[in-house]
Amino acid sequence: MSLQGKKLGFIGTGKMGGALIKGICGAGLFSPSDVYASDLYEPFLNELKQDVGINISTDNIVTVGNADIIVLAVKPQILRKVIASIKDAVTADKLIISIAAGVKLDDIESEFNEGTRIVRVMPNIAATVAEAASAITQGKIASKEDAEDTLMIFRSVGSAIQVPENLMDAVTGLSGSGPAYIFPVIEAMADGAVYEGLDRNSALILAAQTVMGAAKMVLETRMHPGELKDMVTSPAGTTIRGIRILEENGVRAAFMKAVIESSNRSKELAK
Repeated sequence: MSLQGKKLGFIGTGKMGGALIKGICGAGLFSPSDVYASDLYEPFLNELKQDVGINISTDNIVTVGNADIIVLAVKPQILRKVIASIKDAVTADKLIISIAAGVKLDDIESEFNEGTRIVRVMPNIAATVAEAASAITQGKIASKEDAEDTLMIFRSVGSAIQVPENLMDAVTGLSGSGPAYIFPVIEAMADGAVYEGLDRNSALILAAQTVMGAAKMVLETRMHPGELKDMVTSPAGTTIRGIRILEENGVRAAFMKAVIESSNRSKELAK
């Protein structure tokens, strides 16, 4: 295993950084004692120290000095400033992983010293429950082993695939932002059941499990979603009534537009 003996560092412990740390440590890929994290916001660090037991610091150089693989889990707007503060401490034996949405590899590489190994990743917040959907793309200097290590890390918290960088904006619009599209769907489905008399807690459990079960059927059967839909849709039955309403209200078009608009925003952030 190529990660054997390596230490992992995180710069940034906000929602995504914290979710990844908790997920990766929970999966057992790294011992908490081999994970280092830094942030200016001490409450985030203290919470992770208490909940997970990782090493924490308010100094990014401490994280870089102790880790073999460093995840930059900061917002795109401050990525350049963070890189400027650590680039001279990043030696050739260290791998940098950036999860900053919309920031291209060329731009990241231009900020680091020449020869820095970089992989770009777009994960999502479901890393918290080890069900993230992530995509990676490797930089010019990064090796095949670097890509494999990155895939191993992100597969410990869900699914991860490798894609060309020109598709990363589409990934951002689909899986990066996607959980936020599904949460209102679960809530709305539950609302419908509450309207019909089901209590709120039961409605939410059934709605969430229904979404999770449908997704699992797509992943495990490898059948087209249309085929799976037809398996549930009997002639003149209850399901086709519901599908008619979804079609009349443009639900599929709305989801397509949401992914496209989010992808476009990712492109804007890269400019």
